[in-house]
Formats: sequence, structure tokens, C-alpha cells
Amino acid sequence: MNLAQLTDHMRRSPLFGRRVTHWEDVPARQAQLAPFPAWVDPRLQAVMRQRGVESLYTHQREAVDAVHRGEHVVVVTPTASGKTLCYNLPVLNTILEDPEARALYLFPTKALAQDQLANLHAISTLLGQEIKTFTYDGDTPPTARKLIRTAGHIVISNPDMLHTGVLPHHTKWVRLFENLRYVVIDELHNYRGVFGSHVANVMRRLLRVCEFYGSRPQFILSSATIANPVELAERVAGVSPITLVDKNGAPQGPKTFIFYNPPVVNKELGLRRSALLEATDLASQLLANDIQTIVFGRTRTTVEVLLTYLRQAAGKHHHDPNKVRGYRGGYLPNQRREIERGLREGTVRTVVSTNALELGIDIGNLEAAVLVGYPGTVASTWQQAGRAGRRNSQSLVIMVAASSPLDQFLVNNPQYFFNRSPENGLVNPDNLFILMNHLQCAAFELPFRDDEEYGGHNPLEMEQMLGYLEEGLVVRHAGGMWHWSSENFPAEKISLRTAAAENFVIVDTTDPTPRIIGEMDRFSVLTLLHEEAIYLHEGRQYHVDTLDWDEQKAYVRTVEADYYTDANLAVTLRVLDIGSGEPQDAPHNYGDVMVSAQATIYKKIKLLTHENVGWGKIHLPEQELHTTAYWLCVPPIVAANMPSRAMQAGLVGLGNVLAQLAPLYLMCDPRDLGLVPQVKNPFTGQGTIFLYDSYPGGIGSSRKLYEMHGTLLEAAGELIKGCGCEDGCPACVGPAMEVGPGGKAHTLDLITGLLTADNAARRHNRPTELYTRQDTQSVLTD
Repeated sequence: MNLAQLTDHMRRSPLFGRRVTHWEDVPARQAQLAPFPAWVDPRLQAVMRQRGVESLYTHQREAVDAVHRGEHVVVVTPTASGKTLCYNLPVLNTILEDPEARALYLFPTKALAQDQLANLHAISTLLGQEIKTFTYDGDTPPTARKLIRTAGHIVISNPDMLHTGVLPHHTKWVRLFENLRYVVIDELHNYRGVFGSHVANVMRRLLRVCEFYGSRPQFILSSATIANPVELAERVAGVSPITLVDKNGAPQGPKTFIFYNPPVVNKELGLRRSALLEATDLASQLLANDIQTIVFGRTRTTVEVLLTYLRQAAGKHHHDPNKVRGYRGGYLPNQRREIERGLREGTVRTVVSTNALELGIDIGNLEAAVLVGYPGTVASTWQQAGRAGRRNSQSLVIMVAASSPLDQFLVNNPQYFFNRSPENGLVNPDNLFILMNHLQCAAFELPFRDDEEYGGHNPLEMEQMLGYLEEGLVVRHAGGMWHWSSENFPAEKISLRTAAAENFVIVDTTDPTPRIIGEMDRFSVLTLLHEEAIYLHEGRQYHVDTLDWDEQKAYVRTVEADYYTDANLAVTLRVLDIGSGEPQDAPHNYGDVMVSAQATIYKKIKLLTHENVGWGKIHLPEQELHTTAYWLCVPPIVAANMPSRAMQAGLVGLGNVLAQLAPLYLMCDPRDLGLVPQVKNPFTGQGTIFLYDSYPGGIGSSRKLYEMHGTLLEAAGELIKGCGCEDGCPACVGPAMEVGPGGKAHTLDLITGLLTADNAARRHNRPTELYTRQDTQSVLTD
């Protein structure tokens, strides 16, 4: 069956229909066109027409005209809507007019940079003009770097390389910085949270270096649909005002979007069949009908397990298992390029990927996408859905819900997804941990003047921060300037993406000649690369023989095992300081905390059945994280009305629900937050639930959670009441074995008690007095 026939078969299938909670037919959209502007060089117009571009989409015309007027611009339209032309056209036109002009293109991944390089080379070849375009990243040979620094009209790089390889060595890039006319930042929506906060500081440093060389570059940014594109663009780029272009004129083929909920296999416990197994069945059906498909998994382990299952399914249906490939971070660059090429050429029929393929890499015209679980944000979900179907072709998207409260909430409330605008992109470039690191980098690049501002911080604030660095002996003050005085090179020790600056490398020792097959960040190593773990890579299983923590290397060998491993992470937390100014025993609060994490044991999970077939201990050093957290406490009067066992069940259940709901209200990825529930916290002296930022210094989430405290509690109560289970399940308060008997009722009782305490305080107009143990009881008993 082709895709249209298979979609119709699904629509008419009673069994399939019982598992569908929502079927959305997104109609096709016709193109809205506009002619090329008169100011575009006739040679460039001719080349565009040679490449099949007879006219522009209306949003492309609006964007290039705004750039031509000298405005900073952010273009926000869906996947495959031609955003690339919005910056290539004005950049190439300017270089044709002025061969000394330069442009810097920044992409979040090397794969996107390679795509853009091929595109620009094709255009310059047809133009017959010498527009020198180069990529400058970690893979660039040393012999080519000098030529790029002096001769490159367009330098294509990524924020990481700009951070470590360009800005600290700006004296070698004088030609670029003196003539820099444009800075292009693609995939802006990817620059949020920790990564975006770092990149915003890199842009502050870039503008500072440009000012030193006398240039004032114009910014052109592009993004998938997000709720606050101008705010995010201005915070990341560090310039304003920025003109918004968001009325999409590109065509789109018809798309069917299905919300699919796996069947209940244990009604009493509320357990559903694994989303992973259901997705395997659906993707196998698409593969059997030779429909080119992308399957998105949330984690590396999910991707590798799915890849194993789908290759086995391919063999059973007499298909070539090599037509099913995996794709994720940790694969080596050549391996990823080979897979991307196979998708474009059609030799790869199914690819299983993390969100690494969510971005706009050219991977051809896929027909279907299967999403294993909610990707974490509305914007990310539409991005993944957009990888299937291009200009005029039909496409199918199936989101298979997991058993988590977040997935179940969305799959049973589809209007929340389809009628809601995408999330805000949140960044906090003034996170002290991030800011102080980049101040060191900026001081290394150029001395700070006494009267200098930086990122909105006035000279007095700068004096305080630089004085702190002087105490650490990395800068010194002399002659009205702050000079770098350390022998260290600060940028190389600061990662823009993780807390650790360097990844662990994974060495395969199966053959006599060892070879590196991948890499992994330090925090993931705790649970995925401990000794005796089964590491999954490209559908193959590797046993971790040795983990050299100091040298950051894991030595693995191939094995044939019928299980994979899953590790537990024990997390403890202590409060360091309160940020709200409220008393220590306030019902809800936020502030600085120290989080300690240690991998303790691992479980052996049997393939296909997912049963636990063994376990072992993990011996790795404890990792500490200084961050920020929001917490809520159980007032004594509420605790007094609940037996200790009920209180414990309620705390665990409410914590599970809040950890799932909070990302919806924060508009962040669930992995940005950690959860610690405690029956009696030493700091508050009460039962307490902590939600903390999972990055050093925090990224601003805890204060926002503090401000929406009541809204979160009410939403948690609605979610639990709306769940069809009898006594609690993974779709609401968590598994019965985790929360114990009566978990659903105990959690609802706890929420009712907390909301009653808040309402009583508001009725008595005594919000501050409520923040003491004694007054809590008096207010509730009035």
C-alpha cells in the first residue's frame, strides 16, 4: 500500500481507531508568491531561476526587503518554508556589490553547516563569481585555517567554534571583523535554556570585538515557530529592535496528525502497553509498505532499542535490515553524513533518531514520522512532525503516548496541543555561573575599560564582578583597565552545552586495533557507561569492560546479549539560601541549593519483554551541582490530618505530577528540571517537594515556578481527578509500587490541604503571616 492507502486503512480499522484519541487532518496550503525586488543583482536573479526559483514566497520578499533597509530581522516560519533564501539572497547580493564584505553564519550543528556549504557552493559556481565560502569548525584541517581567516567571504561555523576558536584569536581574523556586514543565526529556537544563555554571552563578546574593529554587523535570524521570537532574538543577539517576519507564504502538502494511546494491559494498575513496543509495530507496518519513515525517540537508549527491534522486524518481513539506521549524538561525523546521504538517496528507508534530526538538515522527502512519546515542547513536536512531507506531498505523523502524566494529559486533551501557541524560548544570560565564565573569556580577548558596560551591566556592576575575578588572580587592574593575568585559556574549559567541558570517548576494543566509536557527556556516563553496562550503538551491543573516570575513556567490546541496562541515580539536596526574602518555613519558596547525584545500581532489562532479569552495583564518584530550586512545604495543620504513610505517598505522587506539569507551564524541556521529594527536610522541618534546575547556577525556572505555585497545584488536582485509574498509575501520580496503595487518594488529599491553606490565607489577607508554623494553624482554624 502507498501512504494514502495505508492512512485510509488505519482510518477504517476498528482496532486502530480504539487507540486513537485524536485524528487531525491538516489541509494543504497554497503558495503565496512575490517577484524578486528590483535591487537584487540580475546575475543572482538568473541563477535563482536556473535553480528553479522563479519568484519568492511572500515571507521571503518581506524578509529580504527588511534586510536591504538595514534592519535586524528574525524570520519565523515552519520547516521547509525556504528560510535559507531569506539570508542568502541579501548576503550574496551585498558581496557581489562589495567584494570586501564579509558574513558569519552560525548553525547549532556541523551537519547544518555542511548543508549550507554545499548550497552556497552550487550558487557561486553558477554565478561564475569568486565568492569564497568555507566551514570553520573542529573538523577543519589546520592547513586550511589561515586561508579561511584571510580570504573567506562567508565563514560558516557554530557557536562552540566561535567561542573557542575565533573570538579568543580575533587578531588573526582582522579581515573578517573589520568588514563583517552580516551575522546569520539559524535555528534560533534551538538557543534556549542553558545553551541559549551561553550563546547570548558569546554574542556579547562578538559585538565587543566588532566594536573594537569598527564594524556594526546586521543580524539575520531564522527560527521554527515559537511564541516570543523577537524577545528571544533580542536576548540572544544582544541587539534591538529586530523586525519580525512570520506570515508564511510557502506551500504545504496535506498532513494527517494522529494521537495514539497504547492499550491498557492492567486496568487495576492503570498500566498501558509500552509506547516503545507500539511504535515498533507502527514503524514496522510503514517499513513493510516501503514508506520512508523517521522515528523519533526521547533518549539514546530508546533509539538503540527501537533500532534493534526494527532491524529484527525487517528481517522477518524479508527486508534488508541495513535499510534501517540509527542517528543520534555520539555517532562519529562520517557515520552521520553517510546516514544523511542514504536518506536523501532513498537507500535508507527508516531512520530512528533522537532530536538530532529535528533540525533542518536536508534528509530528503520522508513520508511519515512516528514520535515515541511527547517530545517535550509544542515547538519541538511540530518540528519533528515537519520532517515528514514537503511542498506538495501527503504525509503522516503518529505520536505514540507514553504512560507519563505529561503524555497522558496531552493525548487526552488534544485541544491543549492543537489550539495552543508554541512555547516561549527562555534564556538567562545573566545567570551568574554563565556570566562570570564569559567575563573571563571577554577579558582574555580585550581588556575592560573602567567606564565600560557589558550586556546591560553598568560600570559599577562590572567593577564588582571584575574585582571578584581579580581576587581569583585571573585579572588585574592597572591604568584604568582590567587586564587578563592568568596563564590559562578560559574558553577551552567552558562548554556551551553541558556542565562538563569535555566528553568521555568510547573505545571499542573488540578488534586488535582499538577504535573510537562515539562520545558521551559526563552526566550521562553515570547511568549509561558505568562498568558492566550494556552500551547500545547503531543497533549493536557493547559491554563496558572499563571506565577510566580520570582519563575520560570507556573501553567496550561487542557482545550478543538478550538484555540492556538501566541505572538508578540517587539524588540528595540541601538548601543554601532563600531567594524570595520569605521566612525559612514559608509554604513555598525558592533559592540556592546543592544537589548531589550518585549512580547506585543498574538493572538488566530483557529485550522485547522488558522484564528485570538481574542487577548490579555501580561504583562511581558522587557529582555535585550548585543550582536553584523551587520548593513547597506541607503546613503542620495539613500534615497533622494525614498519617505518615499517607503523607509519604502524597508527597511522592504530587512530586511526580508537578515534575511533569511544570515544563508545560515553564515552556521548557522536562529534562531541564529535577525532582526531590522529602518526608521531612532538615532545612524546612516539614514535608517538602523540590523542583530544581538541572544546570549549575540555574536558568531562571525556580522563580517562575514560585510565582505560579497555586496554578500548578490546581492543574495537578485536575490531572489526577481526570485519570481513569482506580488507585493511581504511571499516567497520574506514578506507579503503584512507587507511591503505594491509596496513592491517588492521598495525593488528592494533600493537594486539597495545600490549596485550603492558601485560600484561607488569602481570605484573611494575611499572606505574610501565613509563612510561619504558628500562624498557619491559627488561620486555618479561624
